[in-house]
Amino acid sequence: MIQPRRLGRDNQLRARMLFTMLLLGLVYGLFLWFLVSVAGATVMLGFAVVLVLVQFFLSDKLVLTSMRAKVVTPEEAPELHAMVDRLAMMAGIPKPKVAVADMAVPNAFATGRSQKHAAVAVTTGLMRVLNERELEGVLAHEISHIASRDVQVMTYASFLSVVASTLMSLFFWSALFGGGFGRSRHSGGGYIMIAYLVTILVWVISQVLIAALSRYREYAADRGAAILTNRPRDLASALQRISGSITGLPENDLRRAEPLNAFFIMPAIGDGFASVFSTHPPMARRIERLLELERTTMLTG
Repeated sequence: MIQPRRLGRDNQLRARMLFTMLLLGLVYGLFLWFLVSVAGATVMLGFAVVLVLVQFFLSDKLVLTSMRAKVVTPEEAPELHAMVDRLAMMAGIPKPKVAVADMAVPNAFATGRSQKHAAVAVTTGLMRVLNERELEGVLAHEISHIASRDVQVMTYASFLSVVASTLMSLFFWSALFGGGFGRSRHSGGGYIMIAYLVTILVWVISQVLIAALSRYREYAADRGAAILTNRPRDLASALQRISGSITGLPENDLRRAEPLNAFFIMPAIGDGFASVFSTHPPMARRIERLLELERTTMLTG
């Protein structure tokens, strides 16, 4: 019988998730006040929220669809399901859906708005590049994301970011075609331009906060994977292989994967034009930490 392994409470991760959500709540509270009280964009805001709510409740399906990932049965991928079964039981969480994306990019990700509505996906490129032990290390990393609920927090945080992104598009097209809303109908479109600029600022702030949380959550998931497998070196080896395999891959596959950089175990292409927007910590530092874990007595097997 598989015995669960306690991942322990990562108080730093919990504090960072709480701090990020509080800051995002404050930023978006002020943003809502501005849109309703100053810009008079209540109708446009309502439309954007309804649109994004639909996306939120279908988040796992939409992410899988965007990556052309197909949920597979135990009969279609017995080894993959066996690994996920074992790791989910060890982590003490419901088994997530298992999906495979037909992509040359070697990568993996977890998605979902809760532990009961989660999915783990790997690409065919990843399964070709890694051996069984390395693949299990990567899956353990993704399972750790679900177990710590940071996938859930990232989904909520991304929801707010997508609201701002959707409003940016609405304001842009409204200004382009001379449309109006609320007070803008009597101000020559001035409120649209102000609202557009404020929305861009809010989106940038939310991206910086989400990226900062994302960088730390990768370290936390690496540690969780090391505990679940008791083999931190295998995950370190997997990260090296993934990093060395991305060069020369089809540009279309890389571009298709880029929007999900924050959810991947390693960014598919680039990682922001500045470290403040980076969703992942440096790969060399992640490997160094994993090897440090192996040298300590923290893992008991």
